[in-house]
Amino acid sequence: MLYASDLFRDLQKAKVAVEDNPDDIPDMVAEMLCRRVERRIQRNLSYGYQSREAVLGRVRGRIDLLNTERHRLLDRGKVACRFHELTIDTARNRYVRTALEEISKIVLQGTLAHRCLSLAASLRRMGVTGERPNRGEVSIDRFGRHDADDQPMVAAAHLAFNLALPTEAAGAKQLSLPDREITWIRKLYEKGIAGFYDVVLSKRGWRVDAGKTINWQIESKSLGIDKILPSMRTDIILDHSDAGRRIVIDTKFNSVVTRGWYREETLRSGYIYQIYAYLRSQEGNGDPLAEKASGLLLHPSVGDMVNEAVMIQNHEIRFATVDLGATAKEIREQLLQVLGVSYAG
Repeated sequence: MLYASDLFRDLQKAKVAVEDNPDDIPDMVAEMLCRRVERRIQRNLSYGYQSREAVLGRVRGRIDLLNTERHRLLDRGKVACRFHELTIDTARNRYVRTALEEISKIVLQGTLAHRCLSLAASLRRMGVTGERPNRGEVSIDRFGRHDADDQPMVAAAHLAFNLALPTEAAGAKQLSLPDREITWIRKLYEKGIAGFYDVVLSKRGWRVDAGKTINWQIESKSLGIDKILPSMRTDIILDHSDAGRRIVIDTKFNSVVTRGWYREETLRSGYIYQIYAYLRSQEGNGDPLAEKASGLLLHPSVGDMVNEAVMIQNHEIRFATVDLGATAKEIREQLLQVLGVSYAG
């Protein structure tokens, strides 16, 4: 989750210590969140407009004719109105306040937990009193020039919520149940893998592209094909020009094998066709790295670990798993091993 957050690049010298001591991560994230919240409080939190309905003594916004007539408000000199009100109790600020409250439950340092709760209480006193917004409300929130300074604070709040997600096993901490959103979990897995390779391999001469769209080499086409021909969007592409290597990675958050018609276990054919298309469709376009590019289908392990490969028409395709229940150091070793890259460095 830390790699997926985009905040890992802010840790600088703490990176190695965090990877070797994952228990320290909640405290470190809480510290980042507190700093960002304190900075925003010093510079004033952002306000936003909120839709409201109220019975008033004068017209404000738009008149709600139905409620005004139904309750005979005009007889009492009143009118029902619908209007937008400038408020500090925005979904964004409520999300940050709740993140402070949640992460305070899992940090190890008592002083840091108190600091989180103190900041959350400060936000409440300032008027941020509403309930935690759902993920949809926060995801549609957009940042403009006037509130760009909120972005690091909200990113830290996202990470705080992710770290506060408990396992299914019983424990000493009482936390709210996580949202079991499989689409979000798949995206988190993809971003986590991409973030790891970006942080670890970029300093070794690799270029890491996440979510890159590659084009079909179209020789001719009909008039309406552009409306229905899907594009090809890769999860991760790793390039090392000096070594002449390109690795196209597709992350899949399910089992690497499934039950086949004539065998107990078989690789998922649709995934093979997909990675094959990614590799073969880029040949002959003048890019030397595309001619011998390799593919990697990377799944979380379900039971046995898998690391198998096949060479098809000059392209190696590897099928591998990573044990997400292992230690941080072991996961790092596994992710580098499937690429044939040493752990050292």
